[in-house]
Amino acid sequence: MRTLEGGRRRFLKQSALTALGAGIGLSCRSDAGSEVPNSAGTGSPTLKAPRNACDCHHHIYDAVRFPPPAGSANPMQPRARVEEYQLLRRRLHTTRNVVVTPAPYVTDNRVTLDAIATLGTTARGVAVVRPDVTDVELRALDRGGVRGIRFSLSLSQAVADPVTTLDMIEPLSKRVAPLGWHVQISLGAEGIAAAETLWNRLPSPIVFDHIGHIPGPSGTSHPAYTVMRRLIDKGQTWVKLSVTNDNTTDGPPAYADVVRLGRAFVMAAPERLVLGQQLAAPDGDPETG
Repeated sequence: MRTLEGGRRRFLKQSALTALGAGIGLSCRSDAGSEVPNSAGTGSPTLKAPRNACDCHHHIYDAVRFPPPAGSANPMQPRARVEEYQLLRRRLHTTRNVVVTPAPYVTDNRVTLDAIATLGTTARGVAVVRPDVTDVELRALDRGGVRGIRFSLSLSQAVADPVTTLDMIEPLSKRVAPLGWHVQISLGAEGIAAAETLWNRLPSPIVFDHIGHIPGPSGTSHPAYTVMRRLIDKGQTWVKLSVTNDNTTDGPPAYADVVRLGRAFVMAAPERLVLGQQLAAPDGDPETG
């Protein structure tokens, strides 16, 4: 058993390091191919996706069938319906995916439920809810394929009327834990470090979005890295390798500083990392995407 686990760990490390070498994702060749909306290039990935590869973070926007709630301040992403995402999935050769309700929809999760139903049994979802959500609504989301709730918290915590707040996390975590759901956290690195006691109290698993928004220049020296590593070692926490534009100073195409940070996580715990492409419909705003 120990030998099998060691081999699995080596495989996961190598796979994740290869992805990081391609810039925290699957880079695409420039050879001729079909254009996919919201995705650069037209070719196939240079890194072949393994069997059962899962895109663990993407959004669906459908302004015609599912217009955003009145007063929603965040912009919609064009050409990012399920139909467009299916083109991307075929191009990347991923077979599983996690749909995350994007910011413009606030707590209206219908677009996510519809996407899960359309994409089929290989799709799951992450919803956005507030404390006034009823148990009946939570059970309906569960039947629809939702397996987590997201707290997209401003990196600066200065939003006038935030959809979710830090104080909502613990009570909602207690409500979704019996369903087997996780809580997904998008929060600035300083906030992650400051809330360590909160993370340790949560009864549900935790997924930290976008490498914890740790600034690339700080890397493993940032207190948030230490906090997330401790949580990972407890066995209930995952970190998402996604988004590089908001925490890099080196920038494209290599994003060297963020890649160094990602590699540190890979070497420590490849089995606790998930990959979010965010190629089909990026919000363009790292605080809400």
